Amino acid sequence: MTDPLAAHAPAPDHHDHTAVEPLTGLELQAERRIPRKQVWSWALWDWATQPFNSVILTFVFTALYLTSDWFLDPAVAALGEGDPAYERALAELASGLGWAITIAGILIALLAPVLGQRADVAGRRKLWLAGATAALVLCMFALFFVQGSPSYFVLGISLIAAGTVFSEIAGVNYNAMLVQVSTPRTVGKVSGLGWGLGYLGGIVALVLVVVATAFDWWGMPTEDGLVYRVIAIGCAVWTLLFAWPVLVFVPEAPPAEGRERVGFLRSYAELVRDIARLWRDARPTFWFLLASAVFRDGLAGVFAFGAVIAAVAFHFTSDEVLIFGIAANLLAGVSTIAAGWFDDRFGPRAVILTALAGLVGAGLVVFFLHDAGKLPFWIFGLVLTLFVGPAQAASRSFLARVTPAGRESEIFGLYATTGRAASFLSPLLWSTFIAVFGATYWGVLGIVVVLAAGLVLMFFVRLPKRVADAASAPVAAE
Repeated sequence: MTDPLAAHAPAPDHHDHTAVEPLTGLELQAERRIPRKQVWSWALWDWATQPFNSVILTFVFTALYLTSDWFLDPAVAALGEGDPAYERALAELASGLGWAITIAGILIALLAPVLGQRADVAGRRKLWLAGATAALVLCMFALFFVQGSPSYFVLGISLIAAGTVFSEIAGVNYNAMLVQVSTPRTVGKVSGLGWGLGYLGGIVALVLVVVATAFDWWGMPTEDGLVYRVIAIGCAVWTLLFAWPVLVFVPEAPPAEGRERVGFLRSYAELVRDIARLWRDARPTFWFLLASAVFRDGLAGVFAFGAVIAAVAFHFTSDEVLIFGIAANLLAGVSTIAAGWFDDRFGPRAVILTALAGLVGAGLVVFFLHDAGKLPFWIFGLVLTLFVGPAQAASRSFLARVTPAGRESEIFGLYATTGRAASFLSPLLWSTFIAVFGATYWGVLGIVVVLAAGLVLMFFVRLPKRVADAASAPVAAE
């Protein structure tokens, strides 16, 4: 029986000079069979690092701890829910978290393209992946020292921001390796498998937190936020346990041919030339990087601030936030894996447009029904998560399909930089809308604006016909 993750596609005609676009790395290995061990080892890295996104950044550490009354002045905390001063102080914490992530986004934009370029030239993709993953683990370990007191709030958001930077730098090299473990016929499924495993890993991690909470952490002291600090340690250990297979079983890519090693500062001049070359030789790639720079930041904003909205704007209890997180990751995982089939059947552009339209619609409903109780967020907040994963996985697949051969690390570096150059938009609009209107739910509208802008830009992006035809070609018989 044909292995869907290692299926063949007809080899492209390498002597066809009528094509405008250069051949992609996927086309050059269209007849290669990818060992399943390599596919699953690559995808497992998403599972390994998901607790940082789900438990630390979204549903538990930031939403239930870092932006809670643990970090308010005791006199303000004593006022309780419903008091304007109390609600305003919580909004300031949420805004502070947004500013920290804004700074992280700027650092990503400055560092990731150059670091990705240097890894490409030297053939050190796995080395950079290992180093950035290790730094992410250290940030999670360090969160143990963030005690529940206002004086530790800056340390907390600083470690969250640093972890975000290291996670994205690792992701540059990880995403570039997608081309090494897929073909034109399977890239959608493989990308979806990685994202899907990540969300399912988030479910397992959140269930473990729920179980520990149900047993009152077996008598563990709760002062100074010790429970949440121990959760951060658990997330770090999780990443250590599951991140290593990609470094062992997926081979290293060779150094890029014809690329000169240059100093760090000169790398920025090379980056400008690379972008100009994209405009000249690979126009669809250029336009997709521009569009994804906007809508992917909106996708990140949904998960970065979703639990904060649930806890602060819709007054979810801690248990409700955790249950919502489990349901959200389950829906995201299943929908993302399923969307891989639609990606390979109808193309990644159709998946992205559908997902972004769904996100904008659900986000507007959440905003306008903020006074209608918890039910609207239970329904439409989960609808939001249903569309995030498919858009993310299809974006990675789209770029893999249009990346010129031999430039995978460089392009995925731009994907995380010129792509993430707009990474300040969601946290900036989130913080600005909250600061101007004085209520956390207004941050929802800021995120919707970013998603809508990305949707409009994506209408102008086209998948090259040659690439689309190669993806839809019949599968060769075994």
